[in-house]
Amino acid sequence: MCESCKINKEIKPTKEYRLADFFDQWWDVYLQSPKEFVQPEQFKAVNAIRTCRTAALGVDIYACPSCGEVSEVYHSCKNRFCPTCSWRDTVQWASRMKKSMLDMAHRHVVFTLPHSLNPMIKQNQSQLMNGFMRVTADVFRDWMSAKYNMRVGVISVLHTFGEAKNFHPHIHMIVTWGGIDKSTGLLRGLTSDYVNYEFLQQKFRCKFEDELIRLFDEGILEHNYPSRQAFMSFIKRINNKQWVVHLEPSMDIPTKVIRYIGRYSKRACLSEYKITKMEGEYIGFKHKDYKNLDYNNQPIEKIKELHYNEFFPLLLQHVPTPYFRIVRYYGIYATKAHIPQEYLYTGEENEEESYEYNDPRECKTCLVTKEYQHTIVIRRKKEWYYKDSPMNPNLEFAYKRAIA
Repeated sequence: MCESCKINKEIKPTKEYRLADFFDQWWDVYLQSPKEFVQPEQFKAVNAIRTCRTAALGVDIYACPSCGEVSEVYHSCKNRFCPTCSWRDTVQWASRMKKSMLDMAHRHVVFTLPHSLNPMIKQNQSQLMNGFMRVTADVFRDWMSAKYNMRVGVISVLHTFGEAKNFHPHIHMIVTWGGIDKSTGLLRGLTSDYVNYEFLQQKFRCKFEDELIRLFDEGILEHNYPSRQAFMSFIKRINNKQWVVHLEPSMDIPTKVIRYIGRYSKRACLSEYKITKMEGEYIGFKHKDYKNLDYNNQPIEKIKELHYNEFFPLLLQHVPTPYFRIVRYYGIYATKAHIPQEYLYTGEENEEESYEYNDPRECKTCLVTKEYQHTIVIRRKKEWYYKDSPMNPNLEFAYKRAIA
């Protein structure tokens, strides 16, 4: 089964290791002498991963009113860097998006910045990543408007990591291959997949360089250049670097597009299904090497093994900055844009596309919904009971004290 189908049906391979276990074993040791400064949002992400679906966040107890079967439902941390929570977020996001996409072909587009910009991006991550997302969306909006006189829809997803978890900023984008005609207001698709790659790459480069120069002139950009002349010399040097714009062939049915792009939307930096070993102070994970292809022209899969001193800073550099939205919508997919209902995709999901989820609150024996009993929160080796448990009459007060 292909990876996109696994995402859509939530059928996952066997998971042998939990990232939280490696953090539990070595994070406190690492903090005694960290290799790099640990940002507050990185602390928060690690703590969320370590407590996700544990009694520290709470366990809801449900019981079947007929047979008495008991289920424990652990609370999730809902941190967007958590590998456990990101899977469910991706599936739910894909389900929502299918209902608000135009009934027309879409294309998957990837924009990649030259690696020579990486040091500057790390210094100005929030400003330059905001500009990166806005500029790449404008590339397609302006091009489609000028060439075809139509308004397009754009969904952008920012990633800062490559397969080997190196710093590799790039954007995965879903673009409507067509749009709403600006003159007639009618929905119109494009009949050919041809694009002028050199034109799009040049437009991408020029727009992003204009953004860099604007930030420099306004004194917003953090840099090490002594003068504007030195900065413009740097801009001239990166003109000849790789400004990559890659387009996949168009896909006719929005459901297929969402299944395809879903793997990129809200997934965590490192999937726990790719972890191959945790032995002592070392962790290993699989990754694809796109520079080395096999006889089928597919990337070779390799194993990367790292000491925790190398692994933790490599992974945590990709924790998103606070309040930064890594998924954004532009053009007619923007929140305030109005799309006529008749232009939206209304196809029904078939059996193969249905979302499978086993609800632990359902009793499979009696075919009834289990009733909520109480919530247990274990903090500092103490148990607290919440709501209607007969074990403690002052439950709400006790629970609030426990999480204070």
